[in-house]
Amino acid sequence: MFLNSALAPLRTLVIVNPASAAGATGRRWERTARQLSAALGSFEHAFTREPGHATSLARRALREGFEMVVAIGGDGTLNEVVGGFFEAGVALAPEALLGIVALGTGSDFARTIGATSLEGACERLRGHMSRRIDVGHARFTDHSGAPAERVFLNVASFGCSGQVARLVSPGLKRASGSLAFALATVRALLTYRDRVVAIQFDDEPSRDYSITNCAFCNGRYFGAGMMVGPDALIDDGRFDVTVWSGFGLAHFVRKQGSLYSGTHIHEPGALSLRVFRAQATSLLEVLLELDGESVGRLPVQLRILPQALRLKV
Repeated sequence: MFLNSALAPLRTLVIVNPASAAGATGRRWERTARQLSAALGSFEHAFTREPGHATSLARRALREGFEMVVAIGGDGTLNEVVGGFFEAGVALAPEALLGIVALGTGSDFARTIGATSLEGACERLRGHMSRRIDVGHARFTDHSGAPAERVFLNVASFGCSGQVARLVSPGLKRASGSLAFALATVRALLTYRDRVVAIQFDDEPSRDYSITNCAFCNGRYFGAGMMVGPDALIDDGRFDVTVWSGFGLAHFVRKQGSLYSGTHIHEPGALSLRVFRAQATSLLEVLLELDGESVGRLPVQLRILPQALRLKV
């Protein structure tokens, strides 16, 4: 759904992760700011200083009446900014706009919406057009063993990908996101073995699955360009779920092209479905990632928040 509000200037906060893209975002800020000014007019900005800072900045801005918050950085920065739009799964300011300038090394959500360049992002920020999009909500166990909850915009997954998110090299990720995730995937698959996970999809009975990986997709890409959910739509009110079983290192080496083209969903051992919600448990440790960040482990409850966020287009 597309909306067009009155053409008055929007009160905008731009949240910048200066460390993204190996620090290039911070070094190029003055040039970026000039291009943003041409698109937005006047705006305020803030730099993130530590993990979680973008969430608190976005939340405070919305409470202070800002009408748009723009995230500048990678998928992790975007996830934190979106987190500031919600509290306990409820939108703080339902009419507030999210803007995206993807300058990270992965920027998987930006691939889905076709906004992977600074120039393209600035064009999307002009004017007042927006569309309502879905957001995911997760309740899970964090790494300390405590219950936690977070929203996510792109993909939530568990299994091998949870191990990959923990293993990915921060230094290499800053230099080359695709290479960092590919190498971390190889490392994970060297030791990872399928785990039995009990999953309940929607109101269906729970059943056991032998899981290499299970991904709940709002966006289409994860792992810096792997097309995990080729048919996923960000505004259809459902997750596209991809379950892989019996997928090992040899499969990754031989079939990695299918992961980037999206044809992996037709491979033996792959299952695809669309759901509104799910819950998963396991007797073994199964790690969980949200939007590329290692956040904890199962059990997890996942649900879609349909059209809960206004994205600037």
